Amino acid sequence: MTRRIAGSLLAGACAAPYDRAVNATTFDLRPNPRPHTDADRHKVLENPGFGRFFTDNMVVLRYAEGQGWGRGALEAYAPISLDPAASALHYGQAIFEGFKAYRTDAGGVVTFRPDANARRFARSAERLAMPALPVETFVAAADALISHERAWVPTQPGTSLYLRPLMIATEGVLGVRPAHEYLFLLFASPAGAYFSGGVKPVSVWISEDYVRASPGGTGTAKCAGNYAASLVAQRDALAKGCDQVVWIDAVERKWIEEMGGMNVMFVYEAGGKPLLVTPDLTSGTLLPGITRDSLLTLARDRDWQAVERRISVDELTSDIASGKLKEAFACGTAAVITPIGSVKSSRGAWTVAEGQPGKVTMDLREQLLSLQHGRAPDPHGWVHPVC
Repeated sequence: MTRRIAGSLLAGACAAPYDRAVNATTFDLRPNPRPHTDADRHKVLENPGFGRFFTDNMVVLRYAEGQGWGRGALEAYAPISLDPAASALHYGQAIFEGFKAYRTDAGGVVTFRPDANARRFARSAERLAMPALPVETFVAAADALISHERAWVPTQPGTSLYLRPLMIATEGVLGVRPAHEYLFLLFASPAGAYFSGGVKPVSVWISEDYVRASPGGTGTAKCAGNYAASLVAQRDALAKGCDQVVWIDAVERKWIEEMGGMNVMFVYEAGGKPLLVTPDLTSGTLLPGITRDSLLTLARDRDWQAVERRISVDELTSDIASGKLKEAFACGTAAVITPIGSVKSSRGAWTVAEGQPGKVTMDLREQLLSLQHGRAPDPHGWVHPVC
């Protein structure tokens, strides 16, 4: 028998609705009849890695032009069926997001700024001529899935349940135009460290042969094509003995933009206090990271300077060599904050902070994790209780 959940009000669970006044989304509840056993799940949670294992269920919603979004369902995680002519496979209408659910010290489960992910998801959809999923529906879907899969949220420090929302064009038609039918999926994966070595400085390669995005392109959207185009540069970085690639701009080929699938920040000192510098968003080619935005806010809360401006490859390497640059790190939902220990390019190699994690980097990392796990006050209302 199919049960129904309205918004994030899951019968028998402890989810709280994101917005009772506007959230009228209804989900049918058809959970996996053969979920993992407790023993199998516990074995996975002992060493989940990142993106290797998936929970028992997912949320599914479909869109049809002229009808809008239909009723959603929570159902078994399983392969999906697509028409070979599905537009996503030919014309790249595919977007996604990534955010996490965290176990608090009190035993509850929360998410961090899910509404920000929902708004970015809607902006990505707009850029690719796809229908926007309402923010309240996005958050309600996450609440419903997390509530049902609560046992999959790891308890070890630094772990989480990673949520992957995805929207693809499913209409079977060979025509270069926006599709008329779409599929939204939301599934989850227990997550350990993004980098297999844990929190240790990574090495980065400044790519001069490829660019991630150009002005007027899809750089600000979290679309599948951006990541497909990045893989060859990432492969080159690995061949050069580096962990990640650093992108430079497409026009002048001199300005630092992003690091792989993450934003990048540089730590200086000004007036005896840390000064954070990160590439600005004015070019329209960088993904506006939610972790990036959160860290800029947290730095300013501590009366540190946090500056968004362009920084050139020449300035960066010169500042590393002179010691003016104190620390550098990558930041994003998956990696949280990861220190950068060395920078390489075709012109040379430079070591940052003697190749060790910097104090500012690790302080910010601990502050962010403490906030996400409910161990610190939340003055900005970023933490969203689920159950």
